[in-house]
Amino acid sequence: MSKNWYVVRVQSGKEDQVREALERRVRADALQATVCRIVVPSERISEIRGGQKRVRERKIYPGYIMIEIETGEVVDIPQTAWFTIRETPGIGDFLSDGNRPISMSKRDVEKILGEVEHREEAPKVKIGFSGGEAVRIKEGPFENFEGTVEEVSPAKGTVKVIVTIFGRPTPVELEYWQVERV
Repeated sequence: MSKNWYVVRVQSGKEDQVREALERRVRADALQATVCRIVVPSERISEIRGGQKRVRERKIYPGYIMIEIETGEVVDIPQTAWFTIRETPGIGDFLSDGNRPISMSKRDVEKILGEVEHREEAPKVKIGFSGGEAVRIKEGPFENFEGTVEEVSPAKGTVKVIVTIFGRPTPVELEYWQVERV
């Protein structure tokens, strides 16, 4: 017996509710040994909205969930598990080659599960700017100056903006929340 991961299409925006419904059905049908884990790949993101810092969960792959299933040597999903999964409200179908579901590669599983496990760490900073974009500084010593984004550093949460001071372009490094689009 081996465990394989499969990707299932679900209603977009309802990933968590579908996961909970599937977990309830798996418990009711006593399939915990066959359907091992159900994961909704997501990450935590920090962003500024309405002047306040908020941390929220963002789905990495909206409309999809991952299911770890105990399969036989033939790598077929057991019929009882297949019907329990397929008959759960909100679930579409397995990603497949047309005839049968395709299991995920070990490398893909490790990559996605690594991202999911790291979400407990500090949330990623969502910076909505890109190089060459015109911005206005809304806070700090250069308040109300306008400039152009030269560089974005998501790891540090900073934006380097080129501002014209006394007729000369000057780079200024600011926190991402100190600037806004023009």
